[in-house]
Amino acid sequence: MTTAVRAGARCLRTFHPKENAAARLVAFPHAGGTARAFAELSYALPEDIGLEAVQYPGRHERRSDPHAEEIAVLADEAAQALAETADHRPLFLAGLSMGALVAFETARRLAATGTVTRLIVSAALPPSRDWEERDLDACADGEIVAELRRLGGVPEELLRDEETVRQVVGLLRADHRALRRYRCPADTALTVPVTVLLGDADPKADADRCRGWADHTTRDARTELLPGGHFALADPGTGSALRLTDRIRTDLI
Repeated sequence: MTTAVRAGARCLRTFHPKENAAARLVAFPHAGGTARAFAELSYALPEDIGLEAVQYPGRHERRSDPHAEEIAVLADEAAQALAETADHRPLFLAGLSMGALVAFETARRLAATGTVTRLIVSAALPPSRDWEERDLDACADGEIVAELRRLGGVPEELLRDEETVRQVVGLLRADHRALRRYRCPADTALTVPVTVLLGDADPKADADRCRGWADHTTRDARTELLPGGHFALADPGTGSALRLTDRIRTDLI
């Protein structure tokens, strides 16, 4: 007899269990990224905020699962997982770069449940904008590695390891196919507030390019800057944990 694996067990990862957490923060990683991108942030958050990170298929313990080359597929799985594991706590979704689109689409799918309290996005253009992503299938591995160095976020020693580069480049190509296929109507709006956190030194997603998130919510949308680059949200050294804590605790009042 075969037992089906629940979506929550398959795609949600917890690095620092917090039994008394009053709020549930679910984080969605960037293109080519894994749930572990948010491990340090999880430890930096206080005990009343529990962080779970989404593990997309095709990486780490899910390496045998086929890559999802549609944002909708990733959002469907995440929404199912969150519905299966829902509890009494307010739910906050936070997405980094590509993860912002997955989080946005997940929030859309959960809209009828009223479980999402706020969407937090970082290093991401609004859903209806053309991200103008390069076709990485047409790029040499060296070009992709050069872009990774420009954005930061991947330690240099890993970029010198051939096996690591092979894996990361493969993930990036699959995720970028999903990004290039994604389309969102300009009038698509959530009914929850949106916080946009941007690194003030992000070479790819500055405040001007990321303008327009307010068009995708019927509530307030506020942009705030963090001292950092493209991965500022995941780096507690930028003050992201403090900023998230302040925002979440304010919503809980």
